[in-house]
Amino acid sequence: MKIVKAQTKEDIELAREAILQFRENADPKTFVEQILQAMKHEFFELVYILSDDGKKAAAFTSFRTLTQLRTGKIIYIDDLFTLPEYRGHGYAGALLDYVDNQAKERGIKNVHLDSGYALHPAHRLYLSKGYVMACHHLAKEIK
Repeated sequence: MKIVKAQTKEDIELAREAILQFRENADPKTFVEQILQAMKHEFFELVYILSDDGKKAAAFTSFRTLTQLRTGKIIYIDDLFTLPEYRGHGYAGALLDYVDNQAKERGIKNVHLDSGYALHPAHRLYLSKGYVMACHHLAKEIK
């Protein structure tokens, strides 16, 4: 299992299929530039596990370092997704472990994420990795 930290346009392109399958609202024409900008200005990181043939990301996660009054410095996981044909290989768990190790190396004591209400298989994974359901996340669209 090879974990890659994306640093270039080419690295991001290897994750194209997984990102666009997971984030259906992402614009296929601009998402690479959007990620590059987030990497440059928002402490955003994209990490993935390469498929066995090395031609695409089988699974990916993205995360960022934030400082909040409520939590102090944390890593916040934006995305965690495995392409359907690669599920059941432990890739999502390995990516969560990677993020945990990044937090430890950086002296960060907490990792946070939000998960869709009905994503019960994902919740089982998170709970098995020591996450707790700490709060409800509310959102409002401004029109």
